[in-house]
Amino acid sequence: MGEALALVSALFFGTAHFLSGLLARRLDSSAVALIGQLGGTVLMLLVAPWSAAPHITGGALGWGALSGVGTGIGVAFLYRGVSSGRFSVVVPLSDVAAVALPVLIGVALLGDRPQLWAWYGIAAAPPALWLIARSGRADEDGSDSDNCSSDSRSSRGIASGAHHGLAAGLGFALQFVALAQADPAAGLWPLVAGRAASVLVLLPLVARRPALPRLSAGSVWGCLGAGSLGTLGITLYTLATREQLLSLTVVLTALYPAVPVLLGVAVLRERLTRLQGAGLVCAAASMALISLS
Repeated sequence: MGEALALVSALFFGTAHFLSGLLARRLDSSAVALIGQLGGTVLMLLVAPWSAAPHITGGALGWGALSGVGTGIGVAFLYRGVSSGRFSVVVPLSDVAAVALPVLIGVALLGDRPQLWAWYGIAAAPPALWLIARSGRADEDGSDSDNCSSDSRSSRGIASGAHHGLAAGLGFALQFVALAQADPAAGLWPLVAGRAASVLVLLPLVARRPALPRLSAGSVWGCLGAGSLGTLGITLYTLATREQLLSLTVVLTALYPAVPVLLGVAVLRERLTRLQGAGLVCAAASMALISLS
């Protein structure tokens, strides 16, 4: 059950980041992140009272708030990165730190002891992410070209996007680890605290660059919808951590970069390189191996 929750969580995360990334390319990226988190906060306020919460403590809410700090940092850098770089570079790179740090913490500090098949799956995940990130440029005949002959504007955009992607990964790593420490007896209220904290983290960024008055109603609803999908993703992730080891849940959830890549091919008509195709196959193998544990 935990594996299924983590995989559906990855689907929601990937879709949310794809939609938010599209919006961030034509709107202020900080405003997109803030409105999305506001939407997630409202959603959790509506859902949390209906979940069982026999024992809500300050510690559980504190862990939730700390995870929200990571969420705010993560989405701010991620959407800034995809506004200037490529989905296939920024999103997978954000996953490198988001996967590596929680897995290491889970094994070294939290006593996680994955089974042998799960270790093989965990080992297959980083190469999958790396291959998906190695987008290169597809030639007209479908061949790969990983050289740096693109124009200077594109090169600057990719470099900037990669930098922001790695910074986003640190934020998401904090989100994953902190939220997994919240007492399950608190129900979904740590997520409410997390969404509220992420809003507080993002408010100063928007206050310095007021862009909200220039957003159309359609854009606002789009940001709210994408933010709600992301909130559903983190909710499923939280439930998955209560079913299985943190290290396994993080690895499965963090396979979400495959979703923006596939959506880019299907919706934006982006061309999937052979390296990306190999990365998707490797990601599928990783999911299968972890599911056997």
